[in-house]
Amino acid sequence: MPEHLQQAVLDMIAKGRSIEETAAHICLYAEDLSADTLCSIITIDREGIIHPLAGPNLSSDYSSALDGIPIGPNVGSCGTAAFLRTPVAVQDIFTDPLWVPYQALAGILARDHSVKACWSSPIMQSDGRVLGAFGFYYREHRGPTDEEWLIVNRCVDLCSLALEREEARAENQRLAYYDLLTGLGNRAHFIKALEMASNAGEDPLAILLVDIDHLGRVNDTFGHATGDEVIRSVGRTIARIAAPAKTFRVDADEFAVLIEGMSPAISLSRIASQILKATEEHSFPGEEATFSLSVSSGGALSNQSQSCQVPILLQHANLALHHAKQAARGSFVLYNDDLASTIAQRFRILQTATSALAEGRVEAHYQPIVDLSTEKTVGLEALCRVRTRDGEIISAGLLSDALQDFSMGNLLTDRMLDQVASAIKYWLEQAIPLQYVSVNVSMADFQKGSLRERISRAFARHGIPVGHVVLEVTESVYMDDSDGKVAGAIEELRADGLLVALDDFGTGYASLTHLLNFPVDIIKIDKSFVDQMSDGGAGEIIVKAIIDMANGLAMRVIAEGVETADQAMQLKRLGCRFAQGYFFDRAADRDRTTEALRLDIPRRSFRA
Repeated sequence: MPEHLQQAVLDMIAKGRSIEETAAHICLYAEDLSADTLCSIITIDREGIIHPLAGPNLSSDYSSALDGIPIGPNVGSCGTAAFLRTPVAVQDIFTDPLWVPYQALAGILARDHSVKACWSSPIMQSDGRVLGAFGFYYREHRGPTDEEWLIVNRCVDLCSLALEREEARAENQRLAYYDLLTGLGNRAHFIKALEMASNAGEDPLAILLVDIDHLGRVNDTFGHATGDEVIRSVGRTIARIAAPAKTFRVDADEFAVLIEGMSPAISLSRIASQILKATEEHSFPGEEATFSLSVSSGGALSNQSQSCQVPILLQHANLALHHAKQAARGSFVLYNDDLASTIAQRFRILQTATSALAEGRVEAHYQPIVDLSTEKTVGLEALCRVRTRDGEIISAGLLSDALQDFSMGNLLTDRMLDQVASAIKYWLEQAIPLQYVSVNVSMADFQKGSLRERISRAFARHGIPVGHVVLEVTESVYMDDSDGKVAGAIEELRADGLLVALDDFGTGYASLTHLLNFPVDIIKIDKSFVDQMSDGGAGEIIVKAIIDMANGLAMRVIAEGVETADQAMQLKRLGCRFAQGYFFDRAADRDRTTEALRLDIPRRSFRA
């Protein structure tokens, strides 16, 4: 055989020609050298299944019928040669036992090409694995000639080289575009698919982003092997619902789904709902216990904007997911213009808080906590207030986003601790009687893992014992404590002499469980229950039950949000000793609070 066939095949491989085109070229060249023969090349996948690769002069009916047949010891010429790893020559495809089960294939060959015999040789990889088979079809009852042996041996070598290169290319493609852990497409694959769908421009598009909640805590608590299994399981769930070809793992804990069609909005909502439900129903075994996971999701539609540009669509979906994680964890959020305004406002608040920290415009304001039996102030709650350059104070509701931000929340808490320690020192030096000041801490403070040291440093700088501090922790923080870090940190802080108050009690889930599992010294009844109190009403019954339960557990009770004398009297009658709210005073800066503490005269009396 002329050497230029080898050179031609090598050139095709080097130029990146498709394996189908290269295989077809080899077949045609072999047919030219062996008169009145037809040639085919098949591949064998790792499951041992036949797939036609090239057969330029064979009918499509034959190739289609051959596709998907598993190799074996009695599977025609090609399937048997691949299975036995040795050439197999059949001189009569209508009577030979290897072909008896495949007479339908023999009939197609006879009908379309008058073929009577078939000779096949395995194509082997360098490591001994079978890659495929090379077949010669004859219109006579015969086997191969010596010259044909030489032709096929050279063609088989070239096929082996081409198929090995193709496998290497496919593996590189897999590594570049597929996630190794889940087998799903990766971020690069997702962007490519999204751009192709966008450029086609035929149908509207939608993107769904799905984020596994608190995956880091799973890794920390149960190990990365369990975390990997969680990722695989969630990936399988999403792919089953949304189709594997449209599901991608785009980050460590984040998946993307590309939705195309005439009704992407309906599909987006349906798929998101099914994913959330399926995830909620699935539990994962840890080392010591079974735990449940949730996912948060955000979506965007291409027809919601004037342009169907990929960066805009991605930005919208990311904003929706971010909002879901911040404000609606465990649910689905669809992007809209109002959401963009909300997110932009949150970003502006974070910027304002950042500049306020740098410019000393973060202030501690104090609201009195009153003993209902004496109407005297016994403690204060320190509330973080950020003042703009114009002198306006940002509302507490808007500032809450900054407090939940990991880095910003820590910085604001540190500033509050320093100001509270300084204020307590000043009041003690002025001989102003004050039992404690409470400071709110968020999940961000516990996630950093150094809250105890930060509190100790802040108060040591001012020479104040930490026994004057109460830490207020909301139920949401306890609810997120899947790894026990919060409980451990609080136990250490209480050992240092701090007290802990459970804020907004009754507004979260499993409140009674929190009292059993977490160390708490004070329960703060949420304002919503105080608002609903009326003589004999449900609100009063609930408040009374909380007070009785706390007394039985030797815990103090503080009622929040007291705004009227009637509420104050009713709480006193129910046995609640401490309260705070606008009825007594609003939060004020240190100077005004100092003046009020010196006078210690209730601004409003609720005595009958």
